[in-house]
Amino acid sequence: MNTFPAVLIGGPPHSGKSVLTYILTHYLREQGIEHYVLRACPDGEGDWSQESTPDQVRLLRQKGEFDRRFVDRVCRDIEQRHLPLLVDMGGRPTPDQERIIQHCTHAIVLSATPEGLQEWRYRVERYGLIVIAELASVLDGHDQLIVETPVLHGVISGLERHTTDYRRVVATALGNRLKRLLHYDRVDLKQHHLNRAPAELVVDLDSMIRQLRPVTTDLKWFPSDLPLVLDRIPPQVTIAIYGRGPNWLYATLAGHAAPEPIFLFDPRLGWVESQPLRRIPHPHTDLIRWQTDIEPLYTLLAVYLLQAYLDYDDLSHLTVPQLDPQRGVVVSGKLPYWLLTSLIVTYHEYPWLAVMQPQLRKGVVVWSQVEYYRPGDTIAVSVGYDK
Repeated sequence: MNTFPAVLIGGPPHSGKSVLTYILTHYLREQGIEHYVLRACPDGEGDWSQESTPDQVRLLRQKGEFDRRFVDRVCRDIEQRHLPLLVDMGGRPTPDQERIIQHCTHAIVLSATPEGLQEWRYRVERYGLIVIAELASVLDGHDQLIVETPVLHGVISGLERHTTDYRRVVATALGNRLKRLLHYDRVDLKQHHLNRAPAELVVDLDSMIRQLRPVTTDLKWFPSDLPLVLDRIPPQVTIAIYGRGPNWLYATLAGHAAPEPIFLFDPRLGWVESQPLRRIPHPHTDLIRWQTDIEPLYTLLAVYLLQAYLDYDDLSHLTVPQLDPQRGVVVSGKLPYWLLTSLIVTYHEYPWLAVMQPQLRKGVVVWSQVEYYRPGDTIAVSVGYDK
C-alpha cells in the first residue's frame, strides 16, 4: 500500500482549480514540503500557463483527449507515486474518469455554486476520500475563513490566471493544513531516493542552488547560473539528476554528460534514463508531430504532443527528424523532461543547442561546441506555431 497522500483538487469547470493548485504548490515549496503536482486533465495547463503572458498561453496551450488510455496512465502514476501528490482533475468526469478519484486519498472541493460543492462532495465521499476543505470560489469579493476544523470551509476570491497573491487568509490556512498532511522528514525522504540513484554522481539541484545562493532566500534559477553549475561537474560522466529545476537546466546537464547515460528522478516513475533516439528524414508517429523551420541562424524544432499523456515506455519507439548537422538547433515544446533530455542527447554532436522557455520568451543555450555561444546565453527566437 502506498502511504504517500494523493490530494485531489476537484470542482466544476471554471472554479479556479488550476490556479488554486498553483498557489498551493508554491506555498508548499516555500515551506520545504516535498510534493508533486499531477495534472490529471489533458487541458495543457501547468505552472508555465500561470507564469506566461496570456498571448503565450493561447499560443502554447495544447488540449488533449481525455480517453481511456489517458485515465489508465494517470491511475497508474497515482498508485505508484514516489512523493505526496496534488492531483488537479477536470470538472466533468465521466464514470470511467472517476477511476482517478478512486486512487486518491484526500480531497479539496471548490465551486462557484452551492450545487457544485454538493455534487463534488458527494462524488469524492462516494469513493471514500477524506474531504479536508470545501471552498466557495468567487471572482470578486473578499476571502473569508468560516470554519477550520474538522473540514476547512471558506470563501476564496479571484482565482484567475496570473494571480500573484499567494498569502491570502484562506489559501494560507489550507496550505498549512496541507503542510501537516504532506509532511515527511525532508532529509530522510531525499536520502531514500538518492540511495536508489543508478549513478555514483548525483546532482542534487536543491543543494546546489543553496550553495550558489548562501546569503539569500531567493532560490530561483537563472540562465546565468549555468557556467557555475558546469564548473562543479566533470564533463562526459554518468550522472543522476534530482530536484526541481527549469527545463533548460536539465537540458544543460544532459548535454554536459553526453554521450554518457543521464538519469533523472520523476516523482511519478522514480529513476528513468534519457535515451538517444534514432534520426530519420521524415519521422511519423501518432504520438508526436515534429515541425522544423529553417531560420537564418538556426533550425527551430517545434515538438507537439498528440497524446495527452505521453508514456515513458513510448520513448524507445520514437524516431526524430534528421536535421542539418552544421546548424544550431532550438527545441521548443511543452515536453516531459525525460523526452527533452533525450533530444539533447540525440543532437549533442550538433554545433549548439538551445531550449525555448516561455517565461523568458527566449531560447536558452544549453550546449555549445562553438566559441560565440556558451551555456546560459539567451537568444531571441521567433516561434511560429503552425496550428
